[in-house]
Amino acid sequence: MADSDVIIEYQDVHKGFGELIVLDGVNLQVVRGETLTIVGRSGIGKSVMLKTLTGLMPVDSGHIIVDGDDVTALSEDELRRVRRKIGMLFQSAALFDSMTIFENVVYPLREHTDLDEAKQLEVVKETLAMVDLPGVEDQYPGELSGGMRKRVGLARAIALRPPIILYDEPTTGLDPITANVISRLIRRLQKRLEVTSIVVTHDLENAFMLTDRIAMLHGGKIISVMSVGEFRRSQDARIHEFATGGLTEEELRSVGRLPA
Repeated sequence: MADSDVIIEYQDVHKGFGELIVLDGVNLQVVRGETLTIVGRSGIGKSVMLKTLTGLMPVDSGHIIVDGDDVTALSEDELRRVRRKIGMLFQSAALFDSMTIFENVVYPLREHTDLDEAKQLEVVKETLAMVDLPGVEDQYPGELSGGMRKRVGLARAIALRPPIILYDEPTTGLDPITANVISRLIRRLQKRLEVTSIVVTHDLENAFMLTDRIAMLHGGKIISVMSVGEFRRSQDARIHEFATGGLTEEELRSVGRLPA
């Protein structure tokens, strides 16, 4: 791929916590406009990759380039400029429970723009409609279901119309039907807004639904980056074990993950 196609790049990134090495030389390129999903077992550093990308967590060594800026070399003021290009949906949605839905979604607009109140209201209503939640502006997070709260979190993430959106376990804690709704919504927004998306998840079925490519994190490194079809057909033992959960073919059939 041409360098101009790459909007995010991890270059030999290392990150540890004491003696625990989490990222051990991560290299990864994300192409402008694609949805790339990072998969791997829980607790191996997928969310750490997102936190280092936004500068919320410093790396020990290596570089992370975001749209031409090396976030590992920027001051806090410079990072604020880069973060305006990035929206993030947190695993818990991270809404402010004491604020209305309007106040939650308008928050980044008030922090980072000079829009007047009428324009702010217009943007919030348009954004909530994008996530299929029209008319909920005056409600509070506690009045909404888990799936609706995720969608409000997504609305807040895209309120500034950033070119990059990060998703940290977007379907965790949701029932299968609601998880599918969120996955389809992510895919739809990616196409409508022409954004670059990175999704972190261990939910393979929903990853297959929403992604262009899959990167697998294993042993502190990205061991493969491939299409969904290539991932499904891979003979790599590490990928196969993750994809099957270590189950035999007979066990997979018994739980409905392979045809009988």
